[in-house]
Amino acid sequence: MLININTPVSLSIDELTDLPKLKAFMEHNNIKLNKSELARQLGIDRRTVDKYLEGYEKPDHRDKPSKLDAYHDKIHDLLSSSTQVFHFRSVLYRYLVDNYDMDVPAQTFYHYLKSVPEFDRYFKKNKVSDTNSNPVIRYETTPGEQGQFDWKESIPFVLKDTGEKISLNVLVLIMGNSRLRIYKPSLWMTQDILIHLLVECFEALGGVPKVLLTDNMRTVMDVARTQSNKGKINERFEAFAKDFGFKIVPCVAATPKTKGKVESQMKYLDEVQAYSGKLNLVELFELIERICERANNTICQGTGRIPIIEFEKERPLLNPLPNETIRNQYKVRTIKAKVNSAGMITFKSNHYSVPCRYIGQEVSYQVHDSDIYIYSGYRLIASHAISDRKLNYDSEHYTEVLSYKYIGKSSDEVRQLAKQKLEIIGGAYK
Repeated sequence: MLININTPVSLSIDELTDLPKLKAFMEHNNIKLNKSELARQLGIDRRTVDKYLEGYEKPDHRDKPSKLDAYHDKIHDLLSSSTQVFHFRSVLYRYLVDNYDMDVPAQTFYHYLKSVPEFDRYFKKNKVSDTNSNPVIRYETTPGEQGQFDWKESIPFVLKDTGEKISLNVLVLIMGNSRLRIYKPSLWMTQDILIHLLVECFEALGGVPKVLLTDNMRTVMDVARTQSNKGKINERFEAFAKDFGFKIVPCVAATPKTKGKVESQMKYLDEVQAYSGKLNLVELFELIERICERANNTICQGTGRIPIIEFEKERPLLNPLPNETIRNQYKVRTIKAKVNSAGMITFKSNHYSVPCRYIGQEVSYQVHDSDIYIYSGYRLIASHAISDRKLNYDSEHYTEVLSYKYIGKSSDEVRQLAKQKLEIIGGAYK
């Protein structure tokens, strides 16, 4: 609309945002504005004309309530937790979907987190940028040819109920062609445990890859492989590889991308810390199974295929498992035992102490790498170096037993008595 007046000036009103200029112009020239006529010509309501004449500005975006506002306090509590840790936005998203039935698209959720400064800062503060610009050569293997394995080490976790802090390790084995993976959690990373878990992995696969690629972990290599040295495989592990019919190939030290398929699996296990303080040990192991199952049933970004389906083509091309007798030689046995009235269990005619609260109860033990590990359920309650002595006391266990006999004495006096008596026991029961 073009408004002409008897002045050498004209003012063009092309859109609603021009109306504040029109009002100022009309008032300056003492001209009365016909708002109804203006509304008809612009094809809008008269009240809209009034609003824009008064300087109204349409916002760039609508302040529409987000469906995620209902989860704001819950997200705040989770990110403020002293035990739970969410390394990635995707981990928090999965946690809310699994535990609070949140039903929003992932990208909508990530956008919401970025729109709340407090939440955005949480995920930015520990973000690590990859500054390595060296090119990565993509390397694929034929079905059944190669597996890669490594440890996800020392995941801090607080157990539910007891509040006990543990350091969890997870052995990760991934098939190079299908990308099928197996996760095996453990509290220990000794050679006996590593070999035991690999046997379990092979049994789950129903066969053995022709080659296993790994790093220079001490339980596999006596001397690390470098650019100038081919390294030396541990004699026992080499015997294990020979019995199971696979070749062990260590990476060159400090080149983790050589076994990039297994390295890429480690981020999936960061979800574990989101449940710290919420699970007991059994539930934690079950969580790791679910994470593994979910990954095996999800399209792999690297191949665009689903690992569990692809593995069906790979399974027949694996080397066969050795017979059960050979397999059992490499497994760590779990043996039941009853704690006697002195708070000890018997192994090979020698006695090993446990906390006295387990007197009369059935416990279990495993022997590996010259040590005995004693469990109540899944909880480790004692460990001892295997020895030729008849009586093997942990000083804390013996002090606890004496404290019941010498009720009137201070804890320092009881500890001193325990030390003296243990020296006598050590000499008498060799």
